[in-house]
Amino acid sequence: MTARLSDIADEAGVSVMTVSNVMNGKSARVSPATIERVLAIAARLGYVPNIPARSLAANSSHIVGALVPVGENNSLLVSPHTVAVVGGMETHLRHRGYHVLLRGIENEDQVAQTIRGWSLDGVVLVEFTDAQIDRLSIGSVPLVAIDSYSSNPRAIGVRSDDHRGGRLAGARLADAGHRHVLFAGPPYQGMGVVGQRWDGFRAACLDAGLDPRDIVTEEVLTTFEDGRRLGLRLRRDRPEVTAVFATADHLAVGIMAGIAEAGGSVPGDVSVIGFDDLDFAGYTTPGLTTIAQNMPAKVAEASRIILDEIEHGQGPRAPVSLDVRLVERGSVAPPARDVRQAQA
Repeated sequence: MTARLSDIADEAGVSVMTVSNVMNGKSARVSPATIERVLAIAARLGYVPNIPARSLAANSSHIVGALVPVGENNSLLVSPHTVAVVGGMETHLRHRGYHVLLRGIENEDQVAQTIRGWSLDGVVLVEFTDAQIDRLSIGSVPLVAIDSYSSNPRAIGVRSDDHRGGRLAGARLADAGHRHVLFAGPPYQGMGVVGQRWDGFRAACLDAGLDPRDIVTEEVLTTFEDGRRLGLRLRRDRPEVTAVFATADHLAVGIMAGIAEAGGSVPGDVSVIGFDDLDFAGYTTPGLTTIAQNMPAKVAEASRIILDEIEHGQGPRAPVSLDVRLVERGSVAPPARDVRQAQA
């Protein structure tokens, strides 16, 4: 026979309401010992929650949508950054009794359609551009946008301090003696994530005395393969460039691979800095020097806000910006010609 909440309550010596709160993750007023006892009894009795019935009774689906734009070939392109965001969210929300629906979005109209079709309690947007978020109209459903500077009043932005991250990268390369630098990132409009990183990078380089003409850009998608192609042609097309700041680690690692494939070396011929500090940044040879954003903190903050909005309507309306830091590994060194001059 299927175990019921009352069976667990009788054995645990608590009320059915207490058991219900524990099973639904609403256990702020329940002692840790009671939570542990209730969960152990539920597991031993093989209790399986009736999710549709619970959702109907609570007028809540307990589903949060993690929505990601699909690529040009209509496939869901999940970057390492997106994997880290969605995976971390799933852990936080699962522990509070919620499910995460990962859904690819082909056009902006599908955001509202997905909310209605799945009766979503809340939405977290990942990898959407600010322009896309600006145009969204989704009613009163709580909405958190990762890495967003959108002016949409319905969207609560959770992001890193991208401008400071760009400044840290520019200052590091200038301090190493680089005077011909390249900023590599996707096309952008306005002062979103990429614009903030570019603005901070350029400002730090100018503060260090670089000629504006020697701070150049390359528009490139943030994929390993696009980075590799840039790296392959970099010394041929931009022989004066001695250092690159890439707006994502997987783009930076691709650039490093392309430089090596073309017969060059990092940092011997070109220094490279990334942004994110994802796990694989430490697996390359040399290790990737990068701007670290606190991904666990960003994911935890986004999860906290969406749950506060769903359950209490208390999420902050102002955007949240988290600090960044420079992580030194081995991909930045003084320009090779400066090393030769110092040795002469």
